[in-house]
Amino acid sequence: SVNIVAFGNERDGFSEDSQQPSLIWSYLGRSALISQIDSSLSASHVGNPVFTEYQACVFGNVRLVVHDCPIWDIFASDWYTSCRLIGGADIIVIKYSVNDKTSFQELKDSYVPMVKKALNHCSVPVIISAIGARKNGVPCTCPLCTSDRRSCVTTSEGVQLAKELGATYLELHTLNDFYIQKYFGGVLEYFMIQSLNQKSSEKMKKRKKIQKCHRVQPPQLEQPEKMPILKGEASHYNTDLHNLLCGCQCADVAFYSEDLSTVAEAHKVILCSVSPLFMLLFGVKSPADIPDTSIVQMAQSLFAVETGAASPLAPYGAPPCILPIRVVVKDSVFCSCLPDILLFIYSGAFQWERLEEDIKKKLKDPEKTEEVLEKVKCILKTPGKQNSVKVCRSHQIKQLYNTSLKLFFNTPVLADVIFKIQGATVPAHRAVLVARCEVMAAMFNGNYLEANSVLVPVYGVSKDTFLSFLEYLYTDSCCPASILQAMSLLICAEMYQVMRLQHICELYIITQLQSMPSRELASTSLSIVSLLKKAKFHNSDCLSTWLLHFIATNYLIFSQKPEFQELSVEERNFVEMHRWPSNLYLKQLADYRNYIHSQKCHCTVM
Repeated sequence: SVNIVAFGNERDGFSEDSQQPSLIWSYLGRSALISQIDSSLSASHVGNPVFTEYQACVFGNVRLVVHDCPIWDIFASDWYTSCRLIGGADIIVIKYSVNDKTSFQELKDSYVPMVKKALNHCSVPVIISAIGARKNGVPCTCPLCTSDRRSCVTTSEGVQLAKELGATYLELHTLNDFYIQKYFGGVLEYFMIQSLNQKSSEKMKKRKKIQKCHRVQPPQLEQPEKMPILKGEASHYNTDLHNLLCGCQCADVAFYSEDLSTVAEAHKVILCSVSPLFMLLFGVKSPADIPDTSIVQMAQSLFAVETGAASPLAPYGAPPCILPIRVVVKDSVFCSCLPDILLFIYSGAFQWERLEEDIKKKLKDPEKTEEVLEKVKCILKTPGKQNSVKVCRSHQIKQLYNTSLKLFFNTPVLADVIFKIQGATVPAHRAVLVARCEVMAAMFNGNYLEANSVLVPVYGVSKDTFLSFLEYLYTDSCCPASILQAMSLLICAEMYQVMRLQHICELYIITQLQSMPSRELASTSLSIVSLLKKAKFHNSDCLSTWLLHFIATNYLIFSQKPEFQELSVEERNFVEMHRWPSNLYLKQLADYRNYIHSQKCHCTVM
């Protein structure tokens, strides 16, 4: 149905033709689309009805209800009724006579705000009809008249009113067939069609919503449980080397002042990894290997290796009880600052500003401070390059040891211990091992056989795995080639209690498994249950918990593998409890498929 509400009087208040038909009645009577017209008057006011109700059929079988309210007083006398009429309206028609300026002004000032309030931002189309031909009569000159009743409502005033309401403006000079049927009727019927289309669309949406509510929906697959998150451990590489200097463990270099009082102890492998000057001093390189003469001159003028001391290059497999090599520092000012310089080197050689402050406080002489700092720059100098203060302060040498100590990894140069593993030998340096691994620190410094042995046998790990373990100790990084190698390295790390390496291996295994597609996971020969057993046996609680969740999350894949039967009762219960998808979802899915299949078996047409 379509509901139309019309407000206003199209008759001139001074018109002599009181029997002039109304706009709405004229349209209903003349339109070819209207049939079965019936009208009734409201009984609100005897002899002066508030509105007339028309009922008819439009477009064949569409019910049309029109409420024609010629008196605007309905808003003042019965606000509820007026709001109800506007709220139920599909189209609103506002009429006025162009020759009744007073009524128009009252409509504009008093009743249009009420209409806007009743509409309450509803998108109801509004048609404003200005009816009649404008009369150019002489205005009334009576002094008692408060307004000019004979003046006309201009077109611009009507258009402005239409803009305020967002309405369509029409001028009907007379109520003949052209203006009623073609003009007013055409616009009104357009809005009728729009209203019917909107109602039809809303009805279809409502029907689909009802059908959707009654239709059996497929079961919703919940998301799998979130797996435990493993957090990486921060590096303590520089701290380990700093502690090595402070503890003086395995020191093989002793620095003396010219009066032969001990100044500091250090380690050849650490110093040589920092500076070619120390390589020259301890015989790792010859003067011919260093093209920069300033480094050679600095080494000769600043240090002197005491004659008669132990050989700078110990023979491969020499006993570990050899006395530290004695180095005399010729420059007394530099010698007084040597503990701070060694602390700077062992802490990673990147806190240059701190070293400057420490030397300034100790010497309290700008010239001597500058001389000492220049010598430190020469010690850290790369042959053929100029080390400026800017370079020393940059991050180019911040991670010094994890690149430079690699030069001494798996090489006999300065080595003082040899590991024997799977029939092969692997040279190493006690200072690095003691600094980086607490188990080896206890092994080489305690009352153990290894403390006084050069040759140390290693059992329980392969040579490749042990080399990867030593590479981590020297460089603070590792890069396993596979999941199995990472697990072997994890076992070795657990054996020597290097927890950070253990966490790195755990993260590598998890990352590799997470990136594996389901098809590859189903066809791989890698046993996840075997990894789980090893992780539990070697106290890798984080990895074992994660692997249990991984098996549960990929339940449909692992439950089909023979290794699934190797899970313990406790592990099986955990996997069944956290499996994805759950048993409930699979049952609901089977019921839904059976329902869909049963519906397809019936012919919906017949």
